[in-house]
Amino acid sequence: MQKLSMEELNRLTPEQFRRSHKTPIVAVLENIRSAYNVGSVFRTADAFLLEAIYITGYTAIPPHKEIKKTALGAEETVSWQHFNNASEAIKHLKEQQYQVYAVEQVKDSISLEKITFDEKAKIAVVFGNEVTGVEQETILQCDGCIEIPQLGMKHSLNIATAAGVVLWELIRNRMQN
Repeated sequence: MQKLSMEELNRLTPEQFRRSHKTPIVAVLENIRSAYNVGSVFRTADAFLLEAIYITGYTAIPPHKEIKKTALGAEETVSWQHFNNASEAIKHLKEQQYQVYAVEQVKDSISLEKITFDEKAKIAVVFGNEVTGVEQETILQCDGCIEIPQLGMKHSLNIATAAGVVLWELIRNRMQN
């Protein structure tokens, strides 16, 4: 095995990225305390060509030193919008015909490996605060909840890790169709 060179990776330029067809998936960040986590989600959104990131509440917004450190430039190319709260973001998404799911452990949640969507479905996933998760009021506005199966003692993941897992699974399912 030989590691690929930068040329062999065929990376898009920032301009090519902006013009490229995006996956109709939006990551909604609700009251995320760590700007490093926000930056990490920007990188994940870039990797999977997501439509956008919606930033809500007191979540840090670009430009921000800690977002820049982990986003490595993705905060400059991934589309994002700020909303005062998740309710405003969800209202906007539903007006745009998005199905909205919270990533949270609740009664009757759908286990991530069992969820399927039409490859053209417009999906938004809400990721909550590192300590308190997605707010109950927000959950009630969603079309459902997705739960990441976990086998260990903690039953929680860092929000950046959870976003990577969920967003990859949504992208992977579209790639198989």
